[in-house]
Amino acid sequence: MIGVIIVAVAVVIGINLFNSREVSANRDAVISDLNNFTSLAHAYYRKPARYGGGNNSFIGWQIPQELAATVNGNYTAKIGNQSVVLIGMGNCIGNDGTNPVKVTTVVGPEMIVSTTVNN
Repeated sequence: MIGVIIVAVAVVIGINLFNSREVSANRDAVISDLNNFTSLAHAYYRKPARYGGGNNSFIGWQIPQELAATVNGNYTAKIGNQSVVLIGMGNCIGNDGTNPVKVTTVVGPEMIVSTTVNN
């Protein structure tokens, strides 16, 4: 009887560890994708308009369509003249047990700020 209880507890602990690592891996993957988008946005911002860039503006930049939804999550961007707000919604349910992992990154000409919600 005690053996069954020990095995059941071990299984529950194993499931919890697996779920925790899955959420952590998804959060890290979403952050990585957002970092790539940050690089693309900065490159667009700095490129002269005659070469297809923003000429010191983010207006006109967008997330490449083929990258807006990946195995890691779905991504949107709110574009302003001097900033881009990138929002990544992961494919795993976060620690609250209801909502997906969410990471927001604000990109400016000289700064990047990321915030993780429901990691």
